[in-house]
Amino acid sequence: VELVESGGGLAQSGGSLRLSCAASGNFFRINTMGWYRQAPGKEREMVGEVGRGGNTDYPDSVKGRFTVSRDNDKNLVHLQMNNLRPEDTAVYYCHADVEEVYRYEYEHWGQGTRVTVTS
Repeated sequence: VELVESGGGLAQSGGSLRLSCAASGNFFRINTMGWYRQAPGKEREMVGEVGRGGNTDYPDSVKGRFTVSRDNDKNLVHLQMNNLRPEDTAVYYCHADVEEVYRYEYEHWGQGTRVTVTS
């Protein structure tokens, strides 16, 4: 299973960016998909997750600004980031819990895409 991210880059404070992640490979289905980020010197943190049925979860730091969505048919997950702040600067990672052989669930990560927000 491979997760490939796109859409990172540079934005000004108050601006927007949209990240996308495409999953490919041999698997039965994808359960939870989402996004994490890791800033220099900090631990990786979840910034948005969406279940297969569409239920979402966000930390308080991004609620009302970030929206995670998915397309189950195309195995895509997106992260719409609005009203960006300099503290959102980080490497963003796509994450997926994937049911594979014998329906065992495995955790997968993308390679990361850098987001830089300038003030």
